[in-house]
Amino acid sequence: MEDDDQQKAADLVQELVLRLLSQNPQTPNPDPNSPAFLKTLRYAFRILSSRLTPSVAPDATAIAESLKRRLATQGKSSDALAFADLYTKFASKTGPGSVNNKWALVYLLKIVSDDRKSAINGLDSSVLLPNLGLGDAASSLGNGLLRGGEAKKKDWSNGVLLVSKDPENLRDIAFREYAALVKEENEVTEEVLVRDVLYACQGIDGKYVKFNSEIDGYAVLDYVKVPRATRIMVRMLSELGWLFRKVKTFISESMDRFPAEEVGTVGQAFCAALQDELSDYYKLLAVLEAQAMNPIPLVSQSAGSSNYLSLRRLSVWFAEPMVKMRLMAVLVDKCKVLRGGAMAGAIHLHAQHGDPLVHEFMMSLLRCVCSPLFEMVRSWVLEGELEDTFGEFFVVGHPVKVDSLWREGYKLHPGMLPSFISPSLAQRILRTGKSINFLRVCCDDHGWADAASEAAAASGTTTRRGGLGYGETDALEHLVTEAAKRIDKHLLDVLYKRYKFKEHCLAIKRYLLLGQGDFVQYLMDIVGPKLSEPANNISSFELAGFLETAIRASNAQYDDRDMLDRLRVKMMPHGSGDRGWDVFSLEYEARVPLDTVFTESVLSKYLRVFNFLWKLKRVEHALIGVWKTMKPNCITSNSFVKLQTSVKLQLLSALRRCQVLWNEMNHFVTNFQYYIMFEVLEVSWSNFAKEMEAAKDLDDLLAAHEKYLNSIVGKSLLGEQSETIRKSLFVLFELILRFRSHADRLYEGIYELQIRTKESGRERNKAQESSSWISEGRKAITQRAGEFLQSMSQDMDSIAKEYTSSLDGFLSLLPLQQSVDLKFLFFRLDFTEFYSRLHSKG
Repeated sequence: MEDDDQQKAADLVQELVLRLLSQNPQTPNPDPNSPAFLKTLRYAFRILSSRLTPSVAPDATAIAESLKRRLATQGKSSDALAFADLYTKFASKTGPGSVNNKWALVYLLKIVSDDRKSAINGLDSSVLLPNLGLGDAASSLGNGLLRGGEAKKKDWSNGVLLVSKDPENLRDIAFREYAALVKEENEVTEEVLVRDVLYACQGIDGKYVKFNSEIDGYAVLDYVKVPRATRIMVRMLSELGWLFRKVKTFISESMDRFPAEEVGTVGQAFCAALQDELSDYYKLLAVLEAQAMNPIPLVSQSAGSSNYLSLRRLSVWFAEPMVKMRLMAVLVDKCKVLRGGAMAGAIHLHAQHGDPLVHEFMMSLLRCVCSPLFEMVRSWVLEGELEDTFGEFFVVGHPVKVDSLWREGYKLHPGMLPSFISPSLAQRILRTGKSINFLRVCCDDHGWADAASEAAAASGTTTRRGGLGYGETDALEHLVTEAAKRIDKHLLDVLYKRYKFKEHCLAIKRYLLLGQGDFVQYLMDIVGPKLSEPANNISSFELAGFLETAIRASNAQYDDRDMLDRLRVKMMPHGSGDRGWDVFSLEYEARVPLDTVFTESVLSKYLRVFNFLWKLKRVEHALIGVWKTMKPNCITSNSFVKLQTSVKLQLLSALRRCQVLWNEMNHFVTNFQYYIMFEVLEVSWSNFAKEMEAAKDLDDLLAAHEKYLNSIVGKSLLGEQSETIRKSLFVLFELILRFRSHADRLYEGIYELQIRTKESGRERNKAQESSSWISEGRKAITQRAGEFLQSMSQDMDSIAKEYTSSLDGFLSLLPLQQSVDLKFLFFRLDFTEFYSRLHSKG
């Protein structure tokens, strides 16, 4: 029964081959017994006995559509329609006598058709055999079929094609022959190339894969015979070695060739992080080298172990290391010329990546790189120590004097500020460390340590090393905020309570800004006569005695003795023609730590304000002196009854002119002094006191004091923009002082005239002192008095004219000033619009 089935199959195959050959124009009537027919029949049996599996999916419809499209593209539209009709009938036929595996039959016909075309193009079936990998062997089934073909043919119109399995494993033989053909095309085996690629990935030249300086990369040697696809794959895989070489060179140069000060701690941490990644990379290469020892199985073989390594498997293994190594190479190129915080900031920019692999890798790298930087921040914020041996921190210290420690001792270095720390946070970090150093150096205080410990506890960190790291920016900001709040508060408490900053500011206001009225008035009274002398004749020690006397004679004696001892007399540089009024001034000695606020520049501004206020007080004192001289009982004596009427009228006119001019000057000085003392000094002090209470740190306190002082300087016409109006004001002061001297001469002359008039009445008959104008008799007295009063009236008119002109110029400049308070001063001085009307008439 089994032999009959084989014979049926053989007959069907022989009939199929015969029909196919008969369709060939070269063999229209093939002879079944000819060698060519037998060779073709043998080839058919070898195909049928093969175990090769096709590379396409078992889809009969898809193959039929492919054949139909091929016929249509070849211009055989009728054949395509006929094929579609036949295939439809073939596919719809079911039941007994039909073909079950329709796909296999259609695929077989397609393969046979392709082989026929190849044979027509000059290739016979014997050439196709090695390409199919079948060899020259024939199966026993094929031999049996051939023997059956030599027997009597039987007609099988409707039969089923049955192909038995190959017991001699011809498929394995074909694969071995295919492997031999592959070896003939390749001069180097894949195992050797894999090993060389692994060497290249360690920066080592292999036997066939070496570094090529012309292409700047690893590649298979040109004379080695390998397929182009293999050469390209080796080049792609060896890129990892080129990247490794770049990273390794950077680490070697940084750690060995360059000194530590050029690399810095952040650079060393970066190299250490790269070295850790390379250690993991070495472990991977060790695993791959172990797998590379296992042989690569043939395509037809099932590998005994899956731990072999091919170039394609190597590409899969290298996917993740390639990403990391490329990133490390980019970072190496970026950080070659960077140091410290700049290096950390540059690396941080590459961490903003959407790939989870890259992001995790960069986070791990940055935690290592930024650890020295965060340690510097922790040490600076909590201990005030600047542990920056190689200049990598964004806070830079400068050697300065103690009084300049706060302003100039420490500065931000913008070039070293990493991008993950904002400028505002950097400013708070700077100020917190400065506050600790200020307390330690200037205030000799150690209470900041407790405040730092409380800040660390409140922020959830510790004062020990390693408490902060990259990725904990919120924790860092919380720590800095808590430390700044507590340390700055402690600093202000030390300044306010231990060093009495507010009391010193008030003492400066009282003595340098002349706020202590009784002290100023008494000092003016006792030093006035001495200051009228030439400056070269005045001793500073004598003036210091006057100052001490004024303190003891006023309520200033009840102030703190430490503050009174800081108040001293200062004689400014002077020339030969200067008077004591021009060089006298008071100064306030500022000691550590108050000299941080009251610096030399600040005290020079206070000196300018004092000199201005002292001039104003001198003018006021001069007018008060004139008023004391203008007593009514000094000029209403009966001694002038006997004078001529013309002289009496001259006297009354001179006195009236003096009184009117005094009133004008007094009006101006009184209102201007009110403006300075109340609207400038008191208002500025009130605002400063409020800002002093609201200050949260020393910077706020310094800014408030600077604003307070600048406000006084600006509103007192001492600024650069007020130079013109200030000169006009000083001209008015000079005119008032000239008026004081003329008024003194006038009343001294009147007083002397009064005395001489009485004496002349008693000694009229005596002929002594005939050369004196008083002793020349009543007529001579009257003549001399008229000349004196006329001269004094002319001088008063001249002073009044100059004063009116200067005051008009001063008032015209007031509305042009920026300060609103100066405009109100204009309103106070001209509230009756007298000067405005006078100016309009002029």
